[in-house]
Amino acid sequence: MNATRIKKKMQKQWRWWKRRSLTLGLSLLVVAMVWISMYLPDKMQSLLSSKPPVAIETLQYYEQTEVMDTSGDPNFWKELNKFKQINEVVVRHSYVCGVEERALGKLNTDEIYNLLNDHPTWKGQFEGQGKVVLNDTIPDLSPTCKQRAYMSMDKDGNLSLFDGPPEQDKVIKTFFQLDINSMESSLPDEALRHLYDGIRIQDIDEYNSVLSTFSDYARKG
Repeated sequence: MNATRIKKKMQKQWRWWKRRSLTLGLSLLVVAMVWISMYLPDKMQSLLSSKPPVAIETLQYYEQTEVMDTSGDPNFWKELNKFKQINEVVVRHSYVCGVEERALGKLNTDEIYNLLNDHPTWKGQFEGQGKVVLNDTIPDLSPTCKQRAYMSMDKDGNLSLFDGPPEQDKVIKTFFQLDINSMESSLPDEALRHLYDGIRIQDIDEYNSVLSTFSDYARKG
C-alpha cells in the first residue's frame, strides 16, 4: 500500500510540473513575440533610413563616371558652355577601314549633352571655327570598305589594304613590308597568286585572318 501511495503521489507531482513547464514555455513564447513585434519595425526602419548598400553606391558611382567621361577632352564642356548653339555638329564614325560622317546641323548645348549621354562611347571635340565633331570608334569595316576592300602587296612590297582591285593602286592603309623570299619559299603558288591578285576582304574576320597569316612573313628591321 505504501508503494502504491508513493507512486500515485509522484505521478501527481509529475503532472503538476508538466503543466507548469508548459505554462512557462507559452509565457516565454508570448513575451518573445511581443518583443519581436516591438523591436523589428524600428530596426527595419533604421536599416531603410541608413546609407544605401555598397553595391548600389558603386553602381551610382559608375553611372556618374560614365556620364562625365562622355566628353573625351576634359576641356570640351568648358568650351561648349561658351555657346548657346553650335551651327555645325557632325557624327564621325571611324572604322578599322573607312570613315563616314553624318551631319546633324544646328544643335544647342543640351542637345549635344543628351546625345553624348545616350552614346557613352562617343567623344566630343571642337574642330575649326565652332564645329563640333562627335567621334564614334567602331571595331569593324565600314559598309563601303566591305564592298570594295582588297588586301595585296603594293609596288614597294608592303602588305596593304586597297580601295578596289590592287591594279587601281588606291592604297587605304599600309601594314608592314613582306619578306618576299621567305614567303615564296614557304607558301603554295596558289596562295601567292591569290595575294598578288588581291584578297577580297568583306568583314572584320577576313581582315584579321589575312593580317594574322601574313604577319609571319613581316620583314624584321
